[in-house]
Amino acid sequence: MSARKTRFATLLALALGASCATQSSTESTALADSAPRTIRTSKPRDAVLQKELTSLQYEVTQQNGTEAPFQNPYHDHHAAGIYVDITTNQPLFSSQDKFDSGTGWPSFFQPIAKGVLVEKTDRKHGMVRVEVRSKVGDAHLGHVFDDGPKPTGLRYCINSASLRFIPADKLVAEGYASYAPLFAKQ
Repeated sequence: MSARKTRFATLLALALGASCATQSSTESTALADSAPRTIRTSKPRDAVLQKELTSLQYEVTQQNGTEAPFQNPYHDHHAAGIYVDITTNQPLFSSQDKFDSGTGWPSFFQPIAKGVLVEKTDRKHGMVRVEVRSKVGDAHLGHVFDDGPKPTGLRYCINSASLRFIPADKLVAEGYASYAPLFAKQ
């Protein structure tokens, strides 16, 4: 995608995000909710998701929605840890791969591991983009663009409403011990 098309796509996404957002950022966040959860190996039934998710989380993950830029909990979040799928608690991204893209959404240059994401062509809104979904939960996360930093040149532009953050010091307690070495002090 050319730089001009990428800028257009980003501006359109900003406009769509602003027009689609109807809830406050406090409703979309799980920042204050630190209760450990089961790491699921399959997508929950719709009735379970409707019960567990906020209306914004459900809209984003199950109806391909977009939250407002700059009015979400993780766009300017800098703590060490991992980001998991809000629907399954499967690990998706590491804070070590997060960067400030200036778009108002959390951005990462790569997923935490190969195979945790699925990419699909998205032809909505008069443009062609690459949608990113969680593999296990089939949750809409956001989109990936080819204007990111090295080493990948990719920008995974992700809705905060699709994520839950696990702080590095809570990884073992919440069942993510295999990721703790990523944050061990050297």
